[in-house]
Amino acid sequence: MGHSKQIRILLLNEMEKLEKTLFRLEQGYELQFRLGPTLQGKAVTVYTNYPFPGETFNREKFRSLDWENPTEREDDSDKYCKLNLQQSGSFQYYFLQGNEKSGGGYIVVDPILRVGADNHVLPLDCVTLQTFLAKCLGPFDEWESRLRVAKESGYNMIHFTPLQTLGLSRSCYSLANQLELNPDFSRPNRKYTWNDVGQLVEKLKKEWNVICITDVVYNHTAANSKWIQEHPECAYNLVNSPHLKPAWVLDRALWRFSCDVAEGKYKEKGIPALIENDHHMNSIRKIIWEDIFPKLKLWEFFQVDVNKAVEQFRRLLTQENRRVTKSDPNQHLTIIQDPEYRRFGCTVDMNIALTTFIPHDKGPAAIEECCNWFHKRMEELNSEKHRLINYHQEQAVNCLLGNVFYERLAGHGPKLGPVTRKHPLVTRYFTFPFEEIDFSMEESMIHLPNKACFLMAHNGWVMGDDPLRNFAEPGSEVYLRRELICWGDSVKLRYGNKPEDCPYLWAHMKKYTEITATYFQGVRLDNCHSTPLHVAEYMLDAARNLQPNLYVVAELFTGSEDLDNVFVTRLGISSLIREAMSAYNSHEEGRLVYRYGGEPVGSFVQPCLRPLMPAIAHALFMDITHDNECPIVHRSAYDALPSTTIVSMACCASGSTRGYDELVPHQISVVSEERFYTKWNPEALPSNTGEVNFQSGIIAARCAISKLHQELGAKGFIQVYVDQVDEDIVAVTRHSPSIHQSVVAVSRTAFRNPKTSFYSKEVPQMCIPGKIEEVVLEARTIERNTKPYRKDENSINGTPDITVEIREHIQLNESKIVKQAGVATKGPNEYIQEIEFENLSPGSVIIFRVSLDPHAQVAVGILRNHLTQFSPHFKSGSLAVDNADPILKIPFASLASRLTLAELNQILYRCESEEKEDGGGCYDIPNWSALKYAGLQEIRPKNDLGHPFCNNLRSGDWMIDYVSNRLISRSGTIAEVGKWLQAMFFYLKQIPRYLIPCYFDAILIGAYTTLLDTAWKQMSSFVQNGSTFVKHLSLGSVQLCGVGKFPSLPILSPALMDVPYRLNEITKEKEQCCVSLAAGLPHFSSGIFRCWGRDTFIALRGILLITGRYVEARNIILAFAGTLRHGLIPNLLGEGIYARYNCRDAVWWWLQCIQDYCKMVPNGLDILKCPVSRMYPTDDSAPLPAGTLDQPLFEVIQEAMQKHMQGIQFRERNAGPQIDRNMKDEGFNITAGVDEETGFVYGGNRFNCGTWMDKMGESDRARNRGIPATPRDGSAVEIVGLSKSAVRWLLELSKKNIFPYHEVTVKRHGKAIKVSYDEWNRKIQDNFEKLFHVSEDPSDLNEKHPNLVHKRGIYKDSYGASSPWCDYQLRPNFTIAMVVAPELFTTEKAWKALEIAEKKLLGPLGMKTLDPDDMVYCGIYDNALDNDNYNLAKGFNYHQGPEWLWPIGYFLRAKLYFSRLMGPETTAKTIVLVKNVLSRHYVHLERSPWKGLPELTNENAQYCPFSCETQAWSIATILETLYDL
Repeated sequence: MGHSKQIRILLLNEMEKLEKTLFRLEQGYELQFRLGPTLQGKAVTVYTNYPFPGETFNREKFRSLDWENPTEREDDSDKYCKLNLQQSGSFQYYFLQGNEKSGGGYIVVDPILRVGADNHVLPLDCVTLQTFLAKCLGPFDEWESRLRVAKESGYNMIHFTPLQTLGLSRSCYSLANQLELNPDFSRPNRKYTWNDVGQLVEKLKKEWNVICITDVVYNHTAANSKWIQEHPECAYNLVNSPHLKPAWVLDRALWRFSCDVAEGKYKEKGIPALIENDHHMNSIRKIIWEDIFPKLKLWEFFQVDVNKAVEQFRRLLTQENRRVTKSDPNQHLTIIQDPEYRRFGCTVDMNIALTTFIPHDKGPAAIEECCNWFHKRMEELNSEKHRLINYHQEQAVNCLLGNVFYERLAGHGPKLGPVTRKHPLVTRYFTFPFEEIDFSMEESMIHLPNKACFLMAHNGWVMGDDPLRNFAEPGSEVYLRRELICWGDSVKLRYGNKPEDCPYLWAHMKKYTEITATYFQGVRLDNCHSTPLHVAEYMLDAARNLQPNLYVVAELFTGSEDLDNVFVTRLGISSLIREAMSAYNSHEEGRLVYRYGGEPVGSFVQPCLRPLMPAIAHALFMDITHDNECPIVHRSAYDALPSTTIVSMACCASGSTRGYDELVPHQISVVSEERFYTKWNPEALPSNTGEVNFQSGIIAARCAISKLHQELGAKGFIQVYVDQVDEDIVAVTRHSPSIHQSVVAVSRTAFRNPKTSFYSKEVPQMCIPGKIEEVVLEARTIERNTKPYRKDENSINGTPDITVEIREHIQLNESKIVKQAGVATKGPNEYIQEIEFENLSPGSVIIFRVSLDPHAQVAVGILRNHLTQFSPHFKSGSLAVDNADPILKIPFASLASRLTLAELNQILYRCESEEKEDGGGCYDIPNWSALKYAGLQEIRPKNDLGHPFCNNLRSGDWMIDYVSNRLISRSGTIAEVGKWLQAMFFYLKQIPRYLIPCYFDAILIGAYTTLLDTAWKQMSSFVQNGSTFVKHLSLGSVQLCGVGKFPSLPILSPALMDVPYRLNEITKEKEQCCVSLAAGLPHFSSGIFRCWGRDTFIALRGILLITGRYVEARNIILAFAGTLRHGLIPNLLGEGIYARYNCRDAVWWWLQCIQDYCKMVPNGLDILKCPVSRMYPTDDSAPLPAGTLDQPLFEVIQEAMQKHMQGIQFRERNAGPQIDRNMKDEGFNITAGVDEETGFVYGGNRFNCGTWMDKMGESDRARNRGIPATPRDGSAVEIVGLSKSAVRWLLELSKKNIFPYHEVTVKRHGKAIKVSYDEWNRKIQDNFEKLFHVSEDPSDLNEKHPNLVHKRGIYKDSYGASSPWCDYQLRPNFTIAMVVAPELFTTEKAWKALEIAEKKLLGPLGMKTLDPDDMVYCGIYDNALDNDNYNLAKGFNYHQGPEWLWPIGYFLRAKLYFSRLMGPETTAKTIVLVKNVLSRHYVHLERSPWKGLPELTNENAQYCPFSCETQAWSIATILETLYDL
């Protein structure tokens, strides 16, 4: 049944921009785009830059995807377009609605990494990476011996910092030449090349199974790079970025100040060369504010030369023939910045000045006054700039002092010592490659392009800055405000927006990228958050072109997951580096493990076809990165082992940095470290500083932990549980959901040094569920007797006197850390091992491999074996046995295939009151609620393991037993299904409680989906080949049609064939058990209130005929036919005996259904001859038993027609409060008849309500008791339409002699008069539009009450009502007449009326039952409210506004019918509307816990608590619309 291809569905919704949402997929997956509700029916095109198979990726090249519609019908709610993902990287999609872009986003496809001679796959979760500072590897011919340490320690990925030539600072990330291998790696007699590196990388991959990646640095180059001097345009210099000139002037002044401090020139003013305290800091602040800033006058770069501007203004004012261009009156005078940034070089817009300052005459005095005003305004504008620069200067001083404090005073800072030229007071922000000259002369250089182009901005980072903004571009004041934490060895690169903006730089960096991608399988994007996104995209595209499965890692410091996602999605980052060093305690470290990967233990099995969910970026979780402070200093040496274990147990990639495992007790600086790493030598002694082996540091434990990390990743241990045992102990469980083995790592961290901090000797007991198979590893950090650490001059050596004591793969009783282990049972089948520790000292770890106890393991295997019939997912870990219950040998599908739809109703559905009738009820979940259904439809827990449903399953077997016992207590195949479930549950009860929700769900999902398939197979081809929406709606037929303990329908004629029978359990006699149709759940589901004539026949076509349930439809039609009395079909059926004949429309709906049956069912006309057992052969006879008097159906039909033409008048039996406590006495008088002139059926009076709008007033307070809210007496429009349909149909049949009557015979004034069907049909046809249409012409003579007209172009709701204004109310009922008798309507008039209805009445799910412009309209129905409001009390407005669902079906069907007559363009628009409206029903259906459509909603689809949650006619008319579509 299950297919194993992984398919993910991405629902597209209008205006949904998902650029910040990460969607991760794997190669081999299929991605389907489907339309969400807001786009259903609209013309949507999806575009993507994912290339055609075999084509290379081009980010700018988009193609449209073709829609596939599996049903090939107009209802294309299931249509999708798809991508088969076979390529890694970041791909964009967007979609257009018409020509408008309506939304889009990105998908990231993971690379597939391969290693070894056999090229086997290395899953991303198996990666264990170690970082090496390349310059510490020494000469190239010694690399292998140094890199071997990584291989022997169990790493499978090596990350090299850049291998290129370094700049003067010797920082690993300041590169002098991006294209050249660092010459330091060569020997005097041997020059090594990229080729040699490539061969080594290949050897490591093939022979060591190790992948190599390296950094790419796009943001900056070393200040001494030769190429940047030849191409200064590649940097931010004072020619291409003149906005930096004021910052440069400030930078030079600060540099001179620093030199003076170094030379002792400020000692007298309180600033010695050695800055030691706050007094020195305050003196620095004072000097800068009082000496430096006033001399620099930086504000002048932003100001106007006032005198010059005033002179220009005066000249313009006095010009004879000057022309003032009209300027925008909202524009005010502002300073226009000088693009060259010269002092007083700014200007103002003289046009605005001339329209702002206007002299009142041409005399010199007026001109002078005007100039003075202008002068004053110029001074104001200048002082505004002065204030702004002052504000920037304040920030600059604060940043500068913060930097001085960190570098010279802070405890955690580098403590640089005295100010010197090498260690100035502040880092310089700009290069100055010239001889020092006098300061006053220096400034002139900034305006000399041949010099200014070499004054370049350094790079750095800005705390808390927006990473999507480039801080060196105009508009940013970072350099002026001294907010940059500057790298004085590097120059920031200026790419511009595209390669044409700086061709040399783009080409140079592309070449650099291609060298990297040629020799390495992955890259780390250095300083990713500051690299312009478009640059990184371009470079990575070039890299992926050479290395399609490029592994891309990056570290982001954006501080926001949304912003992280922008980088991850745009660049296709495979793994984000996450730092364990960011955890401030063990609890936080454990939380990070849980956060960065895996699903909870016991999670449900997910289907292969499922929605694509937003993800968090895949993590490369590192115990330490090369930028982190040393954990030995920060925490303690004892913490290296436990923290590494915790990190390695995470279900993601993990990593470390060389030096961590050897316990190097200081940070290995990327700038200043020049020593080499140690080499691998198995024989070396601990005292040997140049070599390491398994005796060094934690290397032996690291090797075991790395291998375990790789095993867990490769074998599918994807479930994670983190337990904080106490403040220092963290237990991490990794669990395999297929074999149910767990690995539990217990680590006692040592964030505080155990030598100087107190740690309790008492360690809490631990309970581990299952059977401990072995101790995979136990390791303790211990001291050993060797010389203490001394920093070696040549090698980066670690702490020799601390190591680990390690034992692998031992039995529990051999453990030195576990004191004893006892076994306790928690339940009948659950074993718990209680572990007591004795030597779990700080810095120790112990890792257990745990299986289920053997008994439970067998039970799980058997369960999985039986579940493989539902999904191939369960094959792994399955176990076939012969001695299972025989019923399990039958495939569930073949068991299910023997069920009828009526039996499926009992297995899948049945609400509380239906169950109560059988002596049961729905299951009530503690701390949650009772379930809506007793059947399997709702007995499915959510994949939320903390939900009360799952708690209930873990706590006991009550729910499990309820499910099987409820079915076993019934008979036949239903009981067999119960027994099958019981046999499965026998094994379910033998597995640990924490796994029960997951397997209970798997059993029920398997059974449930099989049962649904069984249901659909018994339905019509319309359903079987229909969309998911059609299929799910059609289940309403199963939900609402059933057989209770007591039959709801009157007994059919014994002479009728194909009637179902059963044995009555009490009387042991055979009895009929026909399916009856509940009007709605939960209110109309059982007893005498289950079946209603009107509801049944409005719903019957959709619920039974369209779904292909013809026999059930026939039986219901004939059962009701048997109850015909007074020419009417009852409203409340009450098994026929307690029937109420108080509705005028049910008989016409019944006749419509007979017509539909004859037309839709093969040989449908046969029903006309079927025997009807008359319960009331005369209006006054007592109810007769079935079979006493049988008549063919056509005679019963003729009687109904005859009675109406004759006229119906009677008083309801038992009239009074016993049958209706609210009705006034006159209301019990029932009348109906046919108007001789018009042929319209009429009836009712103002005290009863004989149509579907049948609300009777109930409130004494509001004085509406006994008054119908909507009597609709006279001729109701839908009854006229239904009667026309019936008359027309009988006329057609009589012409073919299929129906034996051509006329009705009535007595008038003692004479028998014949009225032919032909005449009756013509009368209605001739009079309908004349009397029902409200003409657009005010002088229309057919209009009896022109004064009551308030909307023109509509159809009246009734004709001849006792309150004439009711005729003119706009309601949705005329659309019913349009569907059943479209011939009554002129197309144009019909279309106009439908447009008005759409505008006024159409709601999201239903139709407003009254025009909102009507004074009694109220859209909120509250049946419990009793107040003084006549129109509202006790729900009096039931049909005066609330939005009922079933009429929307008729509205949409009418729209479809008449749109086809209006032409193709109108049809196309209508189809869009219909699909769009229906999509909202689809969403409601999917989300509804009842899996149905409600009776009504309050206005604008607000939930109405008084409505039935699922209503037969609502589902039926939506199905009919889909059928018409």
